[in-house]
Amino acid sequence: MGEKINLALIGAGHWGKHLARVFFELGILKIICDSSEDILKIQSAKYPEIETSLSFDDTLSATHINAIAIATPAEQHYSLAKQSLLAGKHVFVEKPLSMAVMEGEELVQIAKQKGKVLFVGHVLQYHPAIQTIKNLLQDGQLGKLQYIYSNRLNLGKIRREENILWSFAPHDISVILSLVGEDPIEVTATGTNILHPEIADTTTTNIKFPSGVGAHIFVSWLHPFKEQKLVLIGDQGMIVFDDTAPTDQKLIMYPHQISWKNGIPVPDKRQGNPVDLTKQWNEPLMEEGRAFINSIHGEPAITEGEEGLKVLNVLQRAQASMDNKNDSAKNKPYFVHQSSSVDEDCEIGKNTRVWHYSHILKGTRIGENVNIGQNVMIGPNGIVGNNVKIQNNVSVYEGVTLENDVFCGPSCVFTNVINPRSKISRKNEFKPTIVRQGATIGANATILCGVTIGKFAFIGAGSVVTKDVPDNGLVYGNPAELHGWVCECGNRLDNDKKCASCGINIGSS
Repeated sequence: MGEKINLALIGAGHWGKHLARVFFELGILKIICDSSEDILKIQSAKYPEIETSLSFDDTLSATHINAIAIATPAEQHYSLAKQSLLAGKHVFVEKPLSMAVMEGEELVQIAKQKGKVLFVGHVLQYHPAIQTIKNLLQDGQLGKLQYIYSNRLNLGKIRREENILWSFAPHDISVILSLVGEDPIEVTATGTNILHPEIADTTTTNIKFPSGVGAHIFVSWLHPFKEQKLVLIGDQGMIVFDDTAPTDQKLIMYPHQISWKNGIPVPDKRQGNPVDLTKQWNEPLMEEGRAFINSIHGEPAITEGEEGLKVLNVLQRAQASMDNKNDSAKNKPYFVHQSSSVDEDCEIGKNTRVWHYSHILKGTRIGENVNIGQNVMIGPNGIVGNNVKIQNNVSVYEGVTLENDVFCGPSCVFTNVINPRSKISRKNEFKPTIVRQGATIGANATILCGVTIGKFAFIGAGSVVTKDVPDNGLVYGNPAELHGWVCECGNRLDNDKKCASCGINIGSS
């Protein structure tokens, strides 16, 4: 029988409620966790014997739970999956695996290190119609595969945490990659932002493969009726999978092909009627649930973490294509990831990059060639010079000035009020903090407000800076103290303030 599976479902709303049903019927559901008390009440009424929880941390720490299924908004997938894997749980995560390839790679690596299953919910892979199509291709009944197109259209559910590409297209990308069996050599995409200026409501993605197969995917949540159609064109036949068709007409194969006459392609509607390949098929979601259980018991999964990573790579390439076209259309000389936001009345210099989940607040001025990592907040009225690097999880509050060439390490902390109280507004008491040209602030360092960090100074990781730092000063500790001197090139100076690497002697300047 293998390992007994006790599963906790994280998120039981729009899609999670369907997973709750499947995992309950499969006999492995033990806890339903959701931040909404109303959702938990609904699920408790359906499954009174199943434990419920409002806390992810409490659910994760439950010793009898060895598997986690994640059906939360997409931007939470990476964090929740990572925590679950590190806690030694098998993980089922809904599509997409994460919102960045780097994150997906980390999840795959952690799963391998921990010896746990990482399974991605690309449910269309488990539709028996897709399995039938794969068999037809393997048997050569379509001849050489030439072209695939997929339409996934509906009216809603409209999201704001991700655009239509990330919401609808992962299923189609997953299936197309599986059918072709190759990695794309080219991915391009266009999107139309209708309801929100920064969120695409319709997208068309074009994919080219080394064998010459072409594919395109059209997705929209602004369509008057539901359409889920996959069409494959081979040189010996064509097939249509229409998942919204009546149950007895979902999979049709046509004998049609393209013939060449006098060097000209001519449509050739061959003799013979279309063949209906539709059967009484099992529910794809139930088949997916069984596949997850089997993968924990050691059977290979179609949609393991590596497969999810391939889909994520195509998604990111498509998004980059859209971003480049949108930036060009808007005549923006800088890049802002679609998950980030820039308020009005901000200035951003050319070649600056703003990555995932960051927020540039009103009145902020950012220079050229700046790299702003994930989960960064700047402003309001922030001042950032040229060639600055701000790593992940940094907040540059009003009153903080970063001059040219400053480096801010991951999770370093700035403050702007010396004696904050929650119920007392002290916005008129901000104390200015200045980080001079070329200075480096190490990871997790804290800079108290009102200090000046001198040119090319170096703040050690985890330090707490409570007073001014001189030019080229090397400080570390809590509180940070001066322990030497650092050259502009980043190397430590000798006692005469001379750099053994580049020869600069700051003591003589």
